[in-house]
Amino acid sequence: MKEFQQQRHQKVVVRPCLPLDPQLFFFVMSTLVECVPNFSEGRDKAQVDAIIDAMKMNEVYLLDRESDFDHNRSVITLMGEREAIQEAAIRGVGKAAELIDLNVHAGAHPRMGAADVVPFIPIDGVTIEDCVAMARHVGAEIWKRFQIPVYLYEAAATTPERQNLENIRRGQFEGIRADIATNPARRPDFGEARVHPTAGATVVGARKFLIAYNVFLNTPDVEIAKKIAKAVRFSSGGLRFVKGAGFLVRGLAQVSMNLTDFEQTPVHRAFEMVKREAARYGVAPVSSEIVGLIPKKALEQAAEWFLQVENFDSSLILENRLAAVMGGKMAVGGLRSGIEPFVEQLAAPTATPGGGSAAAAAGAMAAGLAAMVASMSRGKKTYLQYEAQLSAAIGRLEPLREELKAAIEADAESYKSVMKAYKLAKTADEKAGEALIEAALKQATNVPLGVAEKAQEVARIAASLEGITNPNMKSDLTTAQALAQAAIAGALANVEINLPMVKDQAFAAEARKRSEAVRG
Repeated sequence: MKEFQQQRHQKVVVRPCLPLDPQLFFFVMSTLVECVPNFSEGRDKAQVDAIIDAMKMNEVYLLDRESDFDHNRSVITLMGEREAIQEAAIRGVGKAAELIDLNVHAGAHPRMGAADVVPFIPIDGVTIEDCVAMARHVGAEIWKRFQIPVYLYEAAATTPERQNLENIRRGQFEGIRADIATNPARRPDFGEARVHPTAGATVVGARKFLIAYNVFLNTPDVEIAKKIAKAVRFSSGGLRFVKGAGFLVRGLAQVSMNLTDFEQTPVHRAFEMVKREAARYGVAPVSSEIVGLIPKKALEQAAEWFLQVENFDSSLILENRLAAVMGGKMAVGGLRSGIEPFVEQLAAPTATPGGGSAAAAAGAMAAGLAAMVASMSRGKKTYLQYEAQLSAAIGRLEPLREELKAAIEADAESYKSVMKAYKLAKTADEKAGEALIEAALKQATNVPLGVAEKAQEVARIAASLEGITNPNMKSDLTTAQALAQAAIAGALANVEINLPMVKDQAFAAEARKRSEAVRG
């Protein structure tokens, strides 16, 4: 049912696996992916330690580990480079298969594998599509190395039915073992139609950041928790982007939830609904807990809602303001503090960032606005008939937004590469110097050309959302389209200024053809 709902019964916070300051690793990694493997062992610390040791490697950092005796399950939170974290996850699955025997495993949490779930989450420099590719690679390797069948879920799912983990895990290890060979619906995505005799099967996927959030009630009656969970979860008519179930944990009934999109269904809304439903049965929440990690923004949302602060802006938070002023790459500030450093860099008397970076930023903002409009209509009763179109738009706008954000830096870097090429050409022989300059100019053309093409797609998607989204948000779509057009105009201007200097006429002709296609 749930992906990872462990309690802080045996919580251990560990330091990064390498002697690198954890505050610095964001600055040295070009791609940043989170992986949160769930293992079906929460009682034997030595076994969990061994699994973690197997996953230690360069460019992978252990951010958090949590084990729970009642659930007999451990959640490990890793962060690292794209390539390294895939290998770390594969090794963890292999070590779990060595140590855990599901034939003798018992616990409150549903499970189908020794390594039960392995999700990849995009953080920086990667898209959800990248994580889908990672999930498929890891799934194939798990079968190849350990003969453990693998199912793909969430964004990596190969069929709609397998997007939800609970559909894959129905019947748990014992149920899947009984009918995997005879039921076509239970055939794995990787491997033969048989479970590993002791390690079962593993589910691998790609998803957005998920918050595991549990609310304890002042009763041991687990049936009440189950009724509340049914009312809260989306699958039975509750809150969008919430999954839930009821458990008995440490003598108290617990409503255990996964929030799959906290920006649309925030933590405080889930808590308030649990509280309201609990009152129907004469009980109340006594505490709540977060399992694993939580984005700061989610806590800021809760603070704003419960405190009812007028005109709340996250830049009012001291640490956010300091981070913005000090220019930290990963700083999270209010609306002004978030954009101000980039605007000031544009205003500075330096060549970069310039118009190309600004065009990419405009395109990214256009994609963001269009995605916001689509997301705020998706799931609403009035627009249910457009659910597929809205989901498709959101699914495409997300990678476009990430690619356009990456182009902000890429454009500045391409200009620097041109300047560097001209400088190096002065000391190189003529032919080598010309080759350096030509390669740099082609890159400086390709980056803005790509921005223009992506911005054109954003503009088309934004236009397609008119009539199938909330009409009160028309101004947002108008702004998105205007930003996209500005991105196109600015990007093509950068293409035009570079092309005359490119000597490869075939390249230049193709670039002009692509430019004309964007202009329409």
